[in-house]
Amino acid sequence: MGKSSTEEARLTAEILNNPKFQKMARQKSLLGWSFSAVMFSVYTAFIWIIGTRPDLLGRKVSEGGITTWGIYAGIAVIVFSFLITLVYVWLANGYFEKTTREVVREVQGDASCTNVQEHA
Repeated sequence: MGKSSTEEARLTAEILNNPKFQKMARQKSLLGWSFSAVMFSVYTAFIWIIGTRPDLLGRKVSEGGITTWGIYAGIAVIVFSFLITLVYVWLANGYFEKTTREVVREVQGDASCTNVQEHA
């Protein structure tokens, strides 16, 4: 038989109030906001250069060619955003998920926790 809604609410409250879970949630939030700030800065710098010094990114890569440095810079911004997202997902699904599972096991007193939904 499944757990009652009051039991689920009690377990959820215990998990959310657990110091290890709170520390992990703060770290995850800080990481997310930090990565967002970095990505915002990279994108803003790219747009700033386009708006203030279009000649820099408008230069041709090779004499007689048609590709400009702006194309490569734009691709670099896209690749960088992909990589920074990949790192975040790797950390969130690795270290942070492991910590969440540990806290749930501690609260439940059950070493067989397999399906955890994160609440932070």
